[in-house]
Amino acid sequence: MSWIAVAMFFAVCGVLLAGYPVALSLAGVALAFAGVGTLVGIFDPAFLQAVPNRVFGIMMNETLIAVPLFVLMGVVLERSRVAEQLLTGMASLFGAVRGGLAVSVVLVGALLAASTGIIGATVVTMGLLSLPVMLRAGYAPSVATGTICASGTLGQLIPPSIVLVLLGDVMSSAYQQAQIRMGVFSPETVSVGDLFMGALLPGLLLVGAYITWLLILAYRRPALMPPAEVERVAIWRVFAGILPPVLLIGAVLGSIMLGIATPTEAASVGAVGAMLIAGLRRRLGWRDLQACAESTAQITAMVFLILIGASIFSLVFRGYGGDELVAEMLQGLPGGVVTAVIAVMLLMFLLGFILDFIEITFVVVPIVGPILLAMGVDPIWLGVMMALNLQTSFLTPPFGFALFYLRGVAPETVPTTEIYRGVLPFILIQLGLMAVLAAWPGLATWLPDLLATRGR
Repeated sequence: MSWIAVAMFFAVCGVLLAGYPVALSLAGVALAFAGVGTLVGIFDPAFLQAVPNRVFGIMMNETLIAVPLFVLMGVVLERSRVAEQLLTGMASLFGAVRGGLAVSVVLVGALLAASTGIIGATVVTMGLLSLPVMLRAGYAPSVATGTICASGTLGQLIPPSIVLVLLGDVMSSAYQQAQIRMGVFSPETVSVGDLFMGALLPGLLLVGAYITWLLILAYRRPALMPPAEVERVAIWRVFAGILPPVLLIGAVLGSIMLGIATPTEAASVGAVGAMLIAGLRRRLGWRDLQACAESTAQITAMVFLILIGASIFSLVFRGYGGDELVAEMLQGLPGGVVTAVIAVMLLMFLLGFILDFIEITFVVVPIVGPILLAMGVDPIWLGVMMALNLQTSFLTPPFGFALFYLRGVAPETVPTTEIYRGVLPFILIQLGLMAVLAAWPGLATWLPDLLATRGR
């Protein structure tokens, strides 16, 4: 009955395209297939008896406590207008040179990615703040919009990222399942901290590649990125605006790298630190704090409801033998593990057009992860490749989420075709980085091995 599992997967995609909520679509379609299958005698309802244990396991998962804490950190920093100060400071330093505003946007996008990790919020914030400034300075709309979209998606890869927290937790479970399948009953573990460290170097390389491309473009086609007239700000004011969030990010990542704190503990440091920064700037009154708490609760509830829906979906999917079908398909591909990885990456890339990273992480990775890891793929490398792959998908026309976010705040004078054209060079850069990472997996595995974080 494995073909029913395939039909269930496509049914979920159809329901989602019809506009229904993701979590309810996952659970609803799964329960409908389970109910019909039980009535006709082709599905064992005993699989659904595991649902309470799954929900209880989610509630008791200490790693997932980092999700609301990192969300709170990002929401507080966003509401305290850190992005505005960062952009003003960076623009005062680099805006007067060709391409300086674009470089500033990339640097601010990287800092926001490390502090918020929420793609939609970053793209919208940068679009509202920097796009009018870049257009007034004479930047080509394609360059301005492409830079903003690409910078906004850095939250997928640069730690600490909510994407990496969720992906790291799922990858840890998949790695243990893979080792048990291989007969290893004292399995090694892989943590969220490992994935943070694995993504750090590729993330920095990606930022460097973005900036290099923009500087080359500014040199070869100066009319696209002219110098801007920016307000001069004293150096000490610039560093006063930049230093607090940089120190906060350094404290969060440094505590994880040095083994002082787990990612969950470091997330609490980030949340408290963000509130201190906002409080010292007198930009976090009681109403603001209440709004931040409500926003955090809404985002966290969405994440966990999707996780519960995905758990029900995966149980029914396995009940119909879908995991065995996927394993047979991947293991039967010519070319072995290389072809299997390419097939999974292509599937995730296409799903990125209709599903957010949360759904893909909770639905697809638990199915394909154990299979690929049992074939000998390194879990850290695979997690980083998946994050980079989804980041590329969210940038790719015509369905990339980042493009929709920016289209919603961009002025009508900027055609959608300009946004599409602007992101193409950045897509090529990301595909190039994926190729480099595939050729040299050590870019992702070197730092975790050096710091000996695995199993901690």
